[in-house]
Amino acid sequence: MKYFLGALIGAVIGFAYYKFVGCSTGTCPITSKPLNASLYGAVMGLLVAGIR
Repeated sequence: MKYFLGALIGAVIGFAYYKFVGCSTGTCPITSKPLNASLYGAVMGLLVAGIR
């Protein structure tokens, strides 16, 4: 359960980063598309949830 929540929270944070910060030039590999940013956030959230 904690892994799922970690991935979900990470995906939301990743999408929020795309939405509010984003990439002004469109050439950033992670933040240029919402799917990439969300997947990256989900992976990071999963990793952080696995630490404890």
